Amino acid sequence: MDASSKTLVIRFSSIGDIVLSTPLLRLLRARFPSGQIDYVTRTEYAELVRSNQNLNRTYEFDASEGFEGLRRLKKKIRDERYDLIVDIHDSLRSKYLRSIRGPQRVVLNKRIFERAVLVNAKKNLYKEIIPVAERYVETVKGLGIVPDGRGLELHIPDEVLFGVSGKMATLRLNNYEKVIGLCPGARHFTKRWPADRFSQVGAVLANEYDAKVLLFGGPEETAHAALICRDINEKSGAERATNLCGALSLLETASALEYCDVVVTNDTGLMHIAVAMQRNIVAVFGSTVREFGFFPYDPEAVVVETQGLSCRPCSHIGLSECPEKHFRCMTEIGTEVVCDHARALLSKKRP
Repeated sequence: MDASSKTLVIRFSSIGDIVLSTPLLRLLRARFPSGQIDYVTRTEYAELVRSNQNLNRTYEFDASEGFEGLRRLKKKIRDERYDLIVDIHDSLRSKYLRSIRGPQRVVLNKRIFERAVLVNAKKNLYKEIIPVAERYVETVKGLGIVPDGRGLELHIPDEVLFGVSGKMATLRLNNYEKVIGLCPGARHFTKRWPADRFSQVGAVLANEYDAKVLLFGGPEETAHAALICRDINEKSGAERATNLCGALSLLETASALEYCDVVVTNDTGLMHIAVAMQRNIVAVFGSTVREFGFFPYDPEAVVVETQGLSCRPCSHIGLSECPEKHFRCMTEIGTEVVCDHARALLSKKRP
């Protein structure tokens, strides 16, 4: 394949997975500097790659359109005559899209067998731990492409940066010594550290560092974060916490996270956005483990987890409740250890 080849990358969802695909896009652009590189994703996540300077076009799939929308999208892809299709989702939808004659096709190895054995039999067959970002790059190793060690990235338009700058100005962050970010939500229950732990960490750090606390998340997490926000303000005796859940788009959230000196987060898509913005990260992991590849893609990030539990991992994506009914993977993680890691990160500058 020459430098002007046409490449299509497919990843429909979700937030973290799409952010984790950005090293692959950067490396494809380096391999095909004058080529066409396009991306397929769902409409609600498209802003994460729409302004990516390594891409020429973003196809947005509206899931509400069902199969008819997918069929129309497949026709566009067929008419474009791609040389290479890189499927880093390997779902029924992506299988359907890539099943066209002509292009070379490469597909993500999800390690499904190893994952199933680890979850169901608690036997670890993983020969090595490869982060998901590098598994995506692994799909194109046949082209001589290897990870470059430069991490995740997000390309944020100037108008978004300026808009968020105005919103942050209203919070008067310059009146505080530090800014603490909290991401207390997650799609699945077993990935959520209890709300009272987040509020305790927020209050402790706010008082110790004369800090402002910002809470981030989607619209569905607004009420959950509001309780944490109220609790922090009651514990600190002042209006130290502000709930930004549901008030910002994905790229606006990324821009706002850049104001934070440290981010305490669950295993969630916002964690990967914070990594892309090169923030100090303390990540709390419950039901999932490092072998699945979703730990923060940053050697400076800190992961707090409960070691030695025979029931862990109980899932590779999280569950709606603890199967053992004790939830020890999260409840045995105390606030002081998280605060200690946050203190350590606040005391040093990132390299």
